[in-house]
Amino acid sequence: MKRVGNLYCQISAWDNLRAAFHLARRGARRARQAVEFERHLDDNLRTLSRSLQSGSLRLSGYTQFLIKDPKERLITAPAFADRVLHHAVMRVCEPYFESSLVSDTFACRKGKGRLAALNRTTEFAQRFGFFLKLDVRKYFESIPHRILLEALSRRFKDNQLLVLFELLIRSHESRLGCGLPIGSLTSQHFANFYLGHLDRFVKQTLRCPAYVRYMDDFALWANEPRLLREHWLAVEDFLRLHLGLELKEGTHLNAVRHGMNFCGFRIFPGWRELNRRSRRRFAARMAELERLGLAGQTPERELQARADSLVAFAKEGRSWHFRKWALARASTA
Repeated sequence: MKRVGNLYCQISAWDNLRAAFHLARRGARRARQAVEFERHLDDNLRTLSRSLQSGSLRLSGYTQFLIKDPKERLITAPAFADRVLHHAVMRVCEPYFESSLVSDTFACRKGKGRLAALNRTTEFAQRFGFFLKLDVRKYFESIPHRILLEALSRRFKDNQLLVLFELLIRSHESRLGCGLPIGSLTSQHFANFYLGHLDRFVKQTLRCPAYVRYMDDFALWANEPRLLREHWLAVEDFLRLHLGLELKEGTHLNAVRHGMNFCGFRIFPGWRELNRRSRRRFAARMAELERLGLAGQTPERELQARADSLVAFAKEGRSWHFRKWALARASTA
């Protein structure tokens, strides 16, 4: 793949930084850091541009907090000024990350996403008899900085950009020399790019035509379980030897007629339904919205928007009877 260069000067361009600010501000208009940054917008953008051009850029650090959605995650959110920087970087570099990925990788990509991944897995469940479902163990925490930076240097030949990439990557460690922060825009793209090497190994070396990846969750399909067992061992070796990663315990190899958990749904040949965890989550959140509505402390428009989002997710599979039951249960709780 041809290396790309001459991108760094585009990142620090005034129009790019201003557009990056508006992207970073979406959903954070009332946040204190966003308000303060906007109060002196031109000065802050000018400072950011000069620091990029001079090579004197310093990051502002992270804020960490726990969420449970549905499993507990430590979110490491960058300061607002750094969010502007991240958007400025990705407005220029995203097309080149995108062009390095295979078509059956769906996370963090325009025109792809979770629903497209679900549709592709449902298609493969109809065409093949067996599936192999795999997951990388503690993926974001485990990405080795050195190997990631080497991979980036094979894709980009702009030395100033590579120095900026290194600054962003080494600004956070889960353990010595490893880890990307969950909650950072650049981390999503770095992580997706990193497993692009696995995608090409599966598609080009193993020659597996039926493959889907959504960030660190991925699956392969075939009509012979023996072939999938061979792929399993090959993928495990590739991750360990070339990417410094390990598979999570709980790998599943089974017949597609028994169903496969993926992206919150259980996939069967020709149809899908909410999996057990998603059903529990849907019912609990609907009950919570009902309680908030009765308390009268949350605007009705906000409650309706949150309910619509939950229903839209559930409607991506067979869920009418379950939704009817969950709504009735919430109203009587």
